[in-house]
Amino acid sequence: MTTAIEATVTWRQALSWRMERHLIDPVGPGSAAEVVRRLGAVLSMDESLAELAVRTRSTASRPGDLARALEDGTVIKAFAFRGSMHYLSPEDGGIYLALRSAGRQWELPSWVEYYRLRPEDWPDFRAAVRDALSDGPLTIAELGAVLTRRRAYRHLKPVFDDGAGTLIKPLTWQGDISFGPPRDGQHTFQRLDSNPLWSGIPDLDDAGPRAVTAYLGTYGPATPEHLHYWLGSGLSAGRKRLDGWISGLGDRLVGIDVEGTAAYVMREDVEALAAARPSEAVRLLPGHDQWVMGPGTKDIRVTPPPLRDAMTRKANPLIAGGVVCGTWARKGDELTITWHDERRLPDEAVEQEVARLADILGRDLHVSLTS
Repeated sequence: MTTAIEATVTWRQALSWRMERHLIDPVGPGSAAEVVRRLGAVLSMDESLAELAVRTRSTASRPGDLARALEDGTVIKAFAFRGSMHYLSPEDGGIYLALRSAGRQWELPSWVEYYRLRPEDWPDFRAAVRDALSDGPLTIAELGAVLTRRRAYRHLKPVFDDGAGTLIKPLTWQGDISFGPPRDGQHTFQRLDSNPLWSGIPDLDDAGPRAVTAYLGTYGPATPEHLHYWLGSGLSAGRKRLDGWISGLGDRLVGIDVEGTAAYVMREDVEALAAARPSEAVRLLPGHDQWVMGPGTKDIRVTPPPLRDAMTRKANPLIAGGVVCGTWARKGDELTITWHDERRLPDEAVEQEVARLADILGRDLHVSLTS
C-alpha cells in the first residue's frame, strides 16, 4: 500500500492521540458497553482483568458493570481474536466475527473427518443448535444432551463430554450463539439473535473495510504490519484479502510520518492527531490490556523490548505518556510498583493514579517501589 504522506507528528503526539481514543487520557464517563465498543474487543480469559480494563476507562464505573452489561445484552462475548474469548459490542462485533469465519474452518478435511459433519451438514447443525437454545441459555453439557438426542448428532456425545470447545467456536463466529451469563461457575451459551441490539454478521466485503477503519480510529497511527497483526493474524482474515480492503479505502486513508515511520489514519482524524499535545499521564493498566495487545507486544514504541516478555506473560503495565515504563502487582492492600525506565519516576502522577486505582478497587492501597 502506498499513500502520500500528508502530515508529520511525533510519537509522543501519536500516543497522546491514541490515549484519548482509548479513554485513557482523559478518562471518559462512558458505560461498560461504550468502552468495549470503543476498544473493539476486550479479552475475557481473566474476568478480573477484563473488568479492570473497562473500569479504568470510565469515571462512572461500578463493580460488576461488565457482568451486568453481558446480562442485559449491551455487550456480547464470543470466541474472536486468536480463538480466545472476547467481549464485543453487539452493534459492531459482527464485523470481526465475519472476518474470523472467512476461513470456513468447518469445511477443512480434518474437521470433517474428526466431527463427521460434512460442509453440507453444517447448516442443519447450526439450526439444531439454535433450536436447542430457543428456551434460554444452556451449559455445554446441557446443550450436548439436547443435541445428541437426535440421531444425526449422537456420535458427538464424546465431543460434548470433552467440552466441545473447538466445535462451538464457529457457531459464535457465524452469529448463531454467544456466551450467556455464567451459572454456578460454568459458561452458558445463548442464541445471539435473541439480543435486540445484535446487528448480525455483515457480508465479508462490507465487514473488512469497516474493521480496518475501526482499528485505525482507535489504534492509529498504524502501519500495515499492525493491521496484519490484529486483523490478519488475529482473525485469520488472509493477507491478500486484507491488503485489498486497505487499498480499497483509497483517499479515505492518510499517510502520516511519525518520526520516520510511515503510518496511516483515517482522513477525519488527521486534524485532531496533528493538534495533539504529548501526554504526561500515568496509568496502571491490567495485564493483557488492549493498550498493549492492540498494537502487539512487538511494537517497541509502546512496549520497550526489555518489557515484552513481561507483557506477553500478562504482567500489569504501568504506562507513562503511553509507553510501558514499569509493572505493578497487588497482593491484598499491598501494591508493588517496579519502575524500568531511565527517566525519574513521576512521583506525583503515580500517587494520583494509585489513588484512582484504590478507589476503583475499593481498597486502601499501600505502595512500595522496586527497580
